[in-house]
Amino acid sequence: MPPPSLAAARDPAAATTTTTTAARRRGKEAKVHPAADEKGAMGAAAAGGGEGWGGLPEWCSAAGVAGVIRRHPLPALFACGLLLFMAVEYTIPMVRPGAPPLDLGFVATQGMHDAVAARPWLNELLAALNTVFVAMQAGYILWAILAEQRPRAAVAALMMFTCRGMLGCATQLPLPDEFLGSGMDFPVGNVSFFLFFSGHVAGAVIAAADMRREGRLALARLYDALNVLQVVRLLACRGHYTIDLAVGVGAGILFDTLAGCYFDAKNGDGKNAHCRSCQCHKALLAH
Repeated sequence: MPPPSLAAARDPAAATTTTTTAARRRGKEAKVHPAADEKGAMGAAAAGGGEGWGGLPEWCSAAGVAGVIRRHPLPALFACGLLLFMAVEYTIPMVRPGAPPLDLGFVATQGMHDAVAARPWLNELLAALNTVFVAMQAGYILWAILAEQRPRAAVAALMMFTCRGMLGCATQLPLPDEFLGSGMDFPVGNVSFFLFFSGHVAGAVIAAADMRREGRLALARLYDALNVLQVVRLLACRGHYTIDLAVGVGAGILFDTLAGCYFDAKNGDGKNAHCRSCQCHKALLAH
C-alpha cells in the first residue's frame, strides 16, 4: 500500500476524507480533555486544595485575612468597631430610672450652653439665624420642584417628615432639663415639637444631596457647613439629643435614596436606574 502522502497526491478526494477523519478525531479528543480537567479540579478541591484553615475558603487563611484588610480597610475598621462596642455595651453602667439621660453632645457643648443661657439676646439671635437656614432649605426644595421641575428632593422631604411624625408619635422623648426655648426658633412661637428625629438636619441633608446631583458643589458645601453649625447650636441649646441629630443625617440620606428609587421605578424598565441627574424625572410632572 502506498504511503498516505502519496495516496493523497494521487487522489484529492482521498486527501479530503483523510483530513476530515483526522479533524473529527481531534474534536473528540478536545471534548474529552475539559472533562478530564474538570474532574481533576474537583478532585483537588475535595482533597482540600487551597490555603484556608481546615478546608475553609482561601480568604480565611492568615495571608487571606491580611489581603482582605489591605484591600478593604474600611469594613475591617467597622469589624473592629463591632468588637469594641460589643465589649462596651455589655459592661457600661445603665442609666437608672428617673435619672437624666447621659448625652455626650451635651457634655461637649456645656460651655457654650452656659454662655447662651447667660445671654438671652444671643439665644434669640441664634434661633432666628437657625430659622433663616430652615427657610433656605425649604426655599431651595420648592425652587427645585416648581421652577426646575425636579421633584426628587420634594418627595424625599415628604417621605422624611411623614416618617418623622410617625416615630415622634410612637416614642415621645422627655424635653431636656436645660432646654433653652425661643419664640424665634422654627416652628416659630414656642410650640411643641418632636425630638426624634431632627427634621432641621434631615432637610439640610436632602437639599445638599440635590445640589450635588446638579453640580452645585459650592452651594452644597455651604449647606453642609451651616448644617454643622446648626447641630452645634441645637446641642448647646438642648433642642435635640445627639441621637436625634445623628439619625437626622441618616434619614436625609435614606429618604433621598428612596425617592430616587421611586422615580427610577416610575420611569420603567430600570433605564434610569442610578441616574445622577434629576432631568429624567421631569416627564413625570406632565402625566
